[in-house]
Amino acid sequence: MVVQQGYYIIPGATTVGIKGADSVVLASEKRLSYGNFVVSKNAQKVFQLTKNAGAACAGLVSDMQGLIREAKALINLYILEQGRLPSVNTVAKVLSTYLFGNRFFPYFTETVVGGVDSTGPHIYVLDPLGSMIEDDYTAVGSGAEIAAGVLETWFKPGARSEEISELAVKAVKAGATRDAASGNGIDILVIGRSGVIRMETIPF
Repeated sequence: MVVQQGYYIIPGATTVGIKGADSVVLASEKRLSYGNFVVSKNAQKVFQLTKNAGAACAGLVSDMQGLIREAKALINLYILEQGRLPSVNTVAKVLSTYLFGNRFFPYFTETVVGGVDSTGPHIYVLDPLGSMIEDDYTAVGSGAEIAAGVLETWFKPGARSEEISELAVKAVKAGATRDAASGNGIDILVIGRSGVIRMETIPF
């Protein structure tokens, strides 16, 4: 976060999460900008947390990197202690609890957690203070309003992984078209019942 002409400038993003019949998709564009300056065209905002869960973020890249690093450490401790992978709900609660514990010095990031476990696919959205809401789809970041409109229009419950992947790309592209802080390609993570189906970068 920087100060420019008396305003606090937080990097923008267009980040989405979508739940399908037996899979989830997390996607975000790759631009990192401060005000009118594009700092990087290759920022990573989508992360794999476990074999069956991941997260996608919008906000300060330093904060999302620190948050994901701490979350991975806590999740690995859970796996060592319990001897099994955590559910998607547990992964989301780990991040939620950590964010709430830092509420007086909050991380400037919005986070989408998604994955598939024995209870099916799940998408959770978390704000900087740790509130946790489950939904069928969500969009966060400076391009979220445009992306959310695309999701509202085209989302269909019970869609296949290919369909929700195409919808995620369409929503992020729409957000990037109208949001100058978003762009330079899309990172997409697709998770199914057997784990990660694919993680790739789509140029545009």
